[in-house]
Amino acid sequence: MKKQREKTKNENQKAVSPADVPEMEDLPKNSKAAAKRLMGLLLEQKAALIIILVAAVVSSGLFAITPILMGKALDLLIKGVTDYGIGGSYQKLAEMLGLPLILLSLAYLIGASFSFLQEYTMASVGEKLALSLREKISEKITKLPLHYYDANETGDILSRTTNDPDKIAEILKTGTLQFVNAVCNIVFSVVIMFALSPIMAVIIISTMSLSVFATKWISGKTHAVFYENQVVLGELNGKIEEYYTGNLIIKSFNQQQQIIQTERELSNRQYQANKKSQFVIYAIYPAIRFLTQLSFVVTAIVGGIFAINGTMTIGTVQAFLQYVNQIADPITQSSYFVNSMQAALASAERVFEFLDAAEEVPEISSPKQIANPDGAVSFEHVRFGYHPGDILMQDVSFTVKPNEMVAIVGPTGAGKTTLVNLLMRFYELNGGRIKVDGIDIKELSKSGLRRMVGMVLQDSWLFKGTIAENIAYGKMDATREEIIQAAKAARCDHFIRTLSEGYDTVIANDDGEISQGQMQLLTIARAMLANPALMILDEATSSVDTKTELEVQKAMVQSMKGKTSFVIAHRLSTIKSSDLILVMKNGTIVEKGTHQELLAADTFYADLYNSQFNNLAV
Repeated sequence: MKKQREKTKNENQKAVSPADVPEMEDLPKNSKAAAKRLMGLLLEQKAALIIILVAAVVSSGLFAITPILMGKALDLLIKGVTDYGIGGSYQKLAEMLGLPLILLSLAYLIGASFSFLQEYTMASVGEKLALSLREKISEKITKLPLHYYDANETGDILSRTTNDPDKIAEILKTGTLQFVNAVCNIVFSVVIMFALSPIMAVIIISTMSLSVFATKWISGKTHAVFYENQVVLGELNGKIEEYYTGNLIIKSFNQQQQIIQTERELSNRQYQANKKSQFVIYAIYPAIRFLTQLSFVVTAIVGGIFAINGTMTIGTVQAFLQYVNQIADPITQSSYFVNSMQAALASAERVFEFLDAAEEVPEISSPKQIANPDGAVSFEHVRFGYHPGDILMQDVSFTVKPNEMVAIVGPTGAGKTTLVNLLMRFYELNGGRIKVDGIDIKELSKSGLRRMVGMVLQDSWLFKGTIAENIAYGKMDATREEIIQAAKAARCDHFIRTLSEGYDTVIANDDGEISQGQMQLLTIARAMLANPALMILDEATSSVDTKTELEVQKAMVQSMKGKTSFVIAHRLSTIKSSDLILVMKNGTIVEKGTHQELLAADTFYADLYNSQFNNLAV
């Protein structure tokens, strides 16, 4: 389908212009909207989030009381040494310190258990979120019109649908956990500090506010950096995919050095963008750490003065010093999370842009059915353009009776493939209507319409699987005998049997196991097996040799008996027997008739036909 879409683009060069590809600065960068939608997805796992929150509160609460317990133990130790001397009774000291140490051990043990529960649950939440995004993406892919794939690079789509969900999940699994714990630690620590000494608490919070403001300022600068990194990564993926699929052409035209140079430039851009984003993430840590250490120094000085004056015990001073660290580390973690979250939101925006892309026109609620299609087709004043303001087909009308063979000819870019794409309803009309057996195709379900049509494209596409599975792709319940009969009709049974595993030989679209011509024969066999009422052949024999082409044409004539067929051909000698020839130019039908009728008049078709044979004569 990829080459078919490229062919469609060539038929209307204005279908996709550079202006249609979104530039980074043109895309929305509303992190609040992305965060809101991301939170909505997370809230689908409310039970797990409640467990995480409860575990965070318990583990952080227990962790927050440990400085008090250690402070009490230190005050008791000082009192014991003062009362009994350095060489005093160890038994008395053990009795005094026993309860605080037991409580301290229990606090650490229970807190660690809840931390484990929290991390285990958060890992599950992150993976389920990624799974949810992938399911939405998979569903969305089936609903997007071909125009979306025409207008966007494959690599960028792959980046949005694979790399970005993984980045979101990874950051949420690690960063959210740190952030929740950080908030709980800060809240508990601040409450306890005010309970111990409001004056000291105010002093510490005032000095730490510098790091909070610094974090907020830096986080406001980071979103564009991370978005740029993801955009460049998508562009790089697109080029890699392009170079991989076009490797043969690149070598044929000796463009390896040019490709290497372009790839190096793109890789360097991605390197610079990624380095900038990583610097923003990790450079903030030592900066915030430096600011928070100022609070530690101030606490030590003020606490020492209070201890000398007798208004605060040594144990309480020690507890405040611990609380400074307990607040400082969470602030640093929060700053790291805020910056990392910007990367997640940049990825989330790209995913949401994909999910919000305009979909195909929805099916009608009660579509009609054609149980036994005859294959009559009519185009009635059809108007179509890839953009509303740029109409390609102005007024296309023709009628095809059941079992007739219609040939569509014209120069490259005339609109031949676009015409059959409209019949398949890959694109929506701007006016007029197309009928099959007297029923407007808009009144049919798309799946029902496409089951009536078999397509053999110039681009022969096969998936990784056995030859039998590839032939049966259009009729998954086909028997082995039916598969073999279709292969014989398509003149490919012989070469299949020469392969090591015959019909069970595993092939892929680009593994080199079989030739391009043989791949084309398999796609023809696949269409024959489906036995549709209408057949579309888009340069179906372009990849086979002359002898094989004659055999395939005989097989196709036999297989098309009782079917309406549309044949797109450049070699006009192959469509002489057509019941109707549609001559297209500049997106519309300029002539129609039989081969003899068109040759008898002074027509564009006659010029095309004669030019081909004159060239052969030369």
